[in-house]
Amino acid sequence: MRDGGPLGRAGLALLLMAAGAGARPRPAAPGDQPRSNVVLVACDSLDGRLTFFPGNQTVHLPSINFMKRHGTVFLNAYTNSPICCPSRAAMWSGLFTHLTESWNNFKGLDPDYVTWMDLMEKHGYRAQKFGKLDFTSGHHSVSNRVEAWTRDVNFLLRQEGRPMVKLTGHRKQFRVMETDWQNTDKAVNWIKEEAVNFTQPFVLYLGLNLPHPYPSPYAGENFGSSTFLTSPYWLEKVNYEAIKIPKWSSLSEMHPVDYYSSYTKNCTGEFTKEEVRNIRAFYYAMCAETDAMLGEIISALRDAGLLGKTIIIFTADHGELAMEHRQFYKMSMYEGSSHVPLLVMGPGVREQQQIPNVVSLVDIYPTMLDIARIPVPHNLSGYSLTPLLREKAESKVSARGSRPSWVLSEFHGCNVNSSVYMLRTGKWKYITYSDGSSVPPQLFDLTADPDELTNVAIKFPVTAHSLDKILRSIVNYPKVSSSVQEYNKEQFISWKQSLGQNYSNVIANLRWHQDWLQDRKKYENAIDKWL
Repeated sequence: MRDGGPLGRAGLALLLMAAGAGARPRPAAPGDQPRSNVVLVACDSLDGRLTFFPGNQTVHLPSINFMKRHGTVFLNAYTNSPICCPSRAAMWSGLFTHLTESWNNFKGLDPDYVTWMDLMEKHGYRAQKFGKLDFTSGHHSVSNRVEAWTRDVNFLLRQEGRPMVKLTGHRKQFRVMETDWQNTDKAVNWIKEEAVNFTQPFVLYLGLNLPHPYPSPYAGENFGSSTFLTSPYWLEKVNYEAIKIPKWSSLSEMHPVDYYSSYTKNCTGEFTKEEVRNIRAFYYAMCAETDAMLGEIISALRDAGLLGKTIIIFTADHGELAMEHRQFYKMSMYEGSSHVPLLVMGPGVREQQQIPNVVSLVDIYPTMLDIARIPVPHNLSGYSLTPLLREKAESKVSARGSRPSWVLSEFHGCNVNSSVYMLRTGKWKYITYSDGSSVPPQLFDLTADPDELTNVAIKFPVTAHSLDKILRSIVNYPKVSSSVQEYNKEQFISWKQSLGQNYSNVIANLRWHQDWLQDRKKYENAIDKWL
């Protein structure tokens, strides 16, 4: 880290001058110029609405603003599954969640799965990864997987600590999430000491844990993560006056799945407006720290003379509700959770462009191959973003046909007691559950109701039916939901048998221990009845 805080002594002003002074070559026909380097910075839990108006009024994000000024921002980018591992599995495979069967944080891709980075390396790119990956099976806590497996059990238990804030450090402390800063340092050093000397193109991935909430030790096994933690340095980047206090439905009026989510996330108790405002402010401050790490990467590329030869992509695995809809965390199809940032800058990318098309993280895979001039497989769920990004519009349509006018997201993990499917197209967001009939669907008009407070599925039955028909043409979701239910039960039985006589003690002391220990027999009986 250089002196003078994030982005070093020169700050962002020099970056702006460097980029504005013809740092990038004009695009030429493929084959006339070397292939671009690519850097992908993927953070965890950043609400994509913070990257454009009006969300961007709440916190100062200079690196994101720099990318917008010298590149393209997508206004409607979505995760394909609003939870860490399944979302990342979609991004690294280019396939929808039901195709990879990445059902929860324990079930992702096989370790030997061929990713876009593997293909780029095979086709002559130098490849390097730093930081959080989290797209293969076998990770995360026991609680995380057991909560997902038992979501159909007829009980209601708090699985997280109550969301809270914690201030640390002092006004000059900007390195709060030290692990992320160390990984950023590694990436910066790699750019300056190794990548600068390459004669072939490189692809670099940096995975950040921020702005994901921090562990809450009192919450039990592996702690959960319900603490929004930052320093005064970052909190000063937040515009408190612009913080919106979300409207909540009464508990009795909540959609049944929302109520389950809110309860298991420990959010059904009383919260003052000040508590909610602080949670949101601390979250935005954590986003500001994330933005500074992105700035370090941009700065390193500039210092190494590589900025004009490198395509930079910034995104996240999902968003963060930050107390919208009486929830924190993700695991929801509401905008705060499902809408992700997606910004791109570099050679051939149009500057100051805002793209309204709906896109999603499965589009990263074909985009990476397109940049590297590698043939794109026809079996991918995603479509390359390069035709939308290029300074000159492409006249030819790809062999796969034109990009669809919808995106799909699905969720099968913990804190939600049903499989969930979301279709986003035009002004509509359609959300349906399980088999499509046992749980009421939701329909939101995001133009008239951007906060998603009014479910109009009953008011517009023809629209809801039409969108459901499109969804069923993409995925047989009742069948997928049934498969997930079978998987959950099989996995739980296998896990229970592996514990033998220790089962009762282990299951009682997972993250739900505060509720479970009040009536062990009741909850064990509920599981026995489910099995």
